Amino acid sequence: MATEIKVPVLPESVSDATIASWHKKPGDAVKRDENIVDLETDKVVLEVPSTVDGVLKEIRFEEGATVTSSQVIAVIEEGAAASAPAAESGSKGKEAPAAGAEEVQPKAEAKKADDKAPASTKPASVSGADSLPPGARFTAVTQGIDPSQVEGTGRRGAVTKEDLVNYASGKTAGVSGGARPEERVPMTRIRKRIAERLMQSKNSIAMLTSFNEVNLSNVMALRKQLGEQFQKDTGVKLGFMSFFAKAAANALQRHPVVNASVDGDDIIYHGYADISVAISTDKGLVTPVLRNVERMSFAEIEKGIADFAVASRQGGLKLEDLQGGTFTITNGGTFGSLMSTPIVNPPQSAILGMHAIKDRAIVENGQVIAAPMMYIALSYDHRIIDGKDAVLFLVDIKNQLENPGRMVLGL
Repeated sequence: MATEIKVPVLPESVSDATIASWHKKPGDAVKRDENIVDLETDKVVLEVPSTVDGVLKEIRFEEGATVTSSQVIAVIEEGAAASAPAAESGSKGKEAPAAGAEEVQPKAEAKKADDKAPASTKPASVSGADSLPPGARFTAVTQGIDPSQVEGTGRRGAVTKEDLVNYASGKTAGVSGGARPEERVPMTRIRKRIAERLMQSKNSIAMLTSFNEVNLSNVMALRKQLGEQFQKDTGVKLGFMSFFAKAAANALQRHPVVNASVDGDDIIYHGYADISVAISTDKGLVTPVLRNVERMSFAEIEKGIADFAVASRQGGLKLEDLQGGTFTITNGGTFGSLMSTPIVNPPQSAILGMHAIKDRAIVENGQVIAAPMMYIALSYDHRIIDGKDAVLFLVDIKNQLENPGRMVLGL
């Protein structure tokens, strides 16, 4: 019985999807719930599993094609057996040899003939290429690249076509010494969406950025004192993000205009702190949302962020994880950024930027000491947030982080 595999029902905000990669080809056996194709939308990569055990009979759209909700993209023959290997299928219709000795002789002669043939007439073959997606497999074979020698940057460490092209370019440059390789690669849908959102922010928001600096000595001392016990009791590490997320949630309650959004000529004030956390992935930046952070414990925040990080890198994020959000936190310090001006993510009105922690000389009680300092930045929509509100919000964050007990007491 033939079973149709359809595009999942997409939410209203996502009109279509692009076929990113097929994990099976016609004739391959598939198992129920086994992922057979990845679909890339503007926001996230979706896995489409098989609904039955059987054999992939037909693929109706190749990689790169655009598809819509509920569109049939493949057909599976339920309960069928996988196609026989090429060697076996090639022998169909031929009579079996009468004796083992008579079978060996033609093979030996064929081998001799093959050895004498010019190298250019032999079919190209690369070990491990068969396990790659079609585009990457073609690149590996034509470039003569062993995929096992290439470090994969795809999902779950898979080797992509881009990895192979980059690897080949590196080899070419190393041989010729003066090679200047180039490659034109279409933007992914997620990257296109990021570009659209950034341009929307630039063109529609009167954006301004204010800065402050935070002494993280007390936070680091608290992490050192209680971090081991925290991990033992909760199963997650006590990082810096939970401190910043909790401080932001508390400050948003006291400065509601920073948590507001613009809708036409109206201002919408949100009585909850749904904080988007920026996470970098191979395909671009994603911002899954921690909801009601003002009610969450430090352990719940750390677990939520850890789960999002794993899901984003393994393709497990859901569309609902990325929708909503009243405020965003981004940590450029992970990559060594000392200072930046983050861009607001509409319809939100503000974004907090964290940066690298550096020991700097400061004056404390009349003495010059070295302290772990971080610059923090708040980019905001100046249409509704005045400079005073932005500065007071940053000072609130600073006071909480320099006195972590304030967060525990809700001060």
